[in-house]
Amino acid sequence: MTRWISTIWRMPDLRSRVLFTLGMLAVYRLGAHIPAPGVNREALAKMIEKNSQSMFGLYDMFTGGALGNFSVFVLGIMPYITASIIIQILTVAIPALERISKEGQQGRGRITQYTRYATIGIALVQGVLMVALPLESQPPVEGMSIVLDPGWNFRVLTAITLTAGSCFVMWIGEQISERGIGNGSSLIITAGILSRLPGAVQNSIVKLRNDETTLLALTLLGFGMVITIGLIVWIERAQRRIPIQYAKRIVGRKVYNGAQSSHLPLKINTAGVIPPIFASSVLMAPATILTFTQGTEGAAADFVSALTAALQPGAWLYNYAEVGLIVFFAYFYTAMVFNPVDVADNLKKHGGYIPGIRPGRQTAEYIDHILTRLTGVGALYMAGICTLPIILSSQYGTPFAFGGTGLLIVVNVSLDTVAQIEAQLLTQHYDGISGPQAPGMSGGRRRLLAGADPV
Repeated sequence: MTRWISTIWRMPDLRSRVLFTLGMLAVYRLGAHIPAPGVNREALAKMIEKNSQSMFGLYDMFTGGALGNFSVFVLGIMPYITASIIIQILTVAIPALERISKEGQQGRGRITQYTRYATIGIALVQGVLMVALPLESQPPVEGMSIVLDPGWNFRVLTAITLTAGSCFVMWIGEQISERGIGNGSSLIITAGILSRLPGAVQNSIVKLRNDETTLLALTLLGFGMVITIGLIVWIERAQRRIPIQYAKRIVGRKVYNGAQSSHLPLKINTAGVIPPIFASSVLMAPATILTFTQGTEGAAADFVSALTAALQPGAWLYNYAEVGLIVFFAYFYTAMVFNPVDVADNLKKHGGYIPGIRPGRQTAEYIDHILTRLTGVGALYMAGICTLPIILSSQYGTPFAFGGTGLLIVVNVSLDTVAQIEAQLLTQHYDGISGPQAPGMSGGRRRLLAGADPV
């Protein structure tokens, strides 16, 4: 590992990308501690600590504690993620947007611009509906009011401040994706989740000292986390390899025989961490809106209270809704990033075929059949990882930072970031790294990095 890190440090381009990524994440974490005006942060922190297993705790996890600090980055990257969901769905539903998205770099730039505009609008609405109004409706905590001066002045000021903060976070994410290493939005969420882990560990130790939990329970929790991480790594690395044969073909003066064979790798989880992030983002809206409709009386009040409780993390309705949304977004996003028809056409153009399957339409149907089954397995795996730890957490009072959604995001983004660093090393054919010190690389990749023949 030390040799691998030193190799990265000696490569100017890769070193600058890594340092830029770390610098942008440091700016994001610094901004998460810059307070926004109008809120008693001490009362807010106590309210979130008391409701750590509720939607407030989930939102605070995704924003890396920004909600507890009521910083200018309270909304974080979530408005941008919500806007991305909406724009991607509209791109599939509206032919005009679909044509724009297929216009190459210029078309993708226009889609990105539409996403930015949607982010601003969503942030303005969320600044009032998902932050200001719920906080105003909260009762005093230990005699302290959370909002110092309720009213429209607070709401307008909050909406403007938090929208500006969200736009800045969006800019940080785009800069990381363009000039750094990894996906900027995912890294920002990962940084927020990891920032909560030291506090969660300390909280667990305090509970152990106060006899609120047992050493056996914490030990089993630790083993469960290790097993879960191992399961995530194993499934994320797993592939279904479809064999590909190439017919005899002539390119210029060279004749390529039909003995060439390869494979088409299909991942079990093609969608990555997008489904759980999208599902959590969608579930936050109705649960938060219900928080300021609890002022009604009679049967309506009982219904709203029951529905609000059912939409909290760990409740039955929340769990079922999360599983359904994860499955939906797993299939939806896989269909967005992988088109079996295009893959079959490319194979046919290059003289490739799947043994026993006709090129063209039958090849596309065969690939789609396999991909559908793999996506179903991947969706159920993500749903289990995200919901089972939350259920156990609600039963045993485990800190919410150890939730399955956060663990899945952290491990998945870490694997993706390491893979991108590997790709940078491979593209530059750097020969200063030896095989045994390169973690996560196959033998062929190590030999290539060492300057040897990969075969």
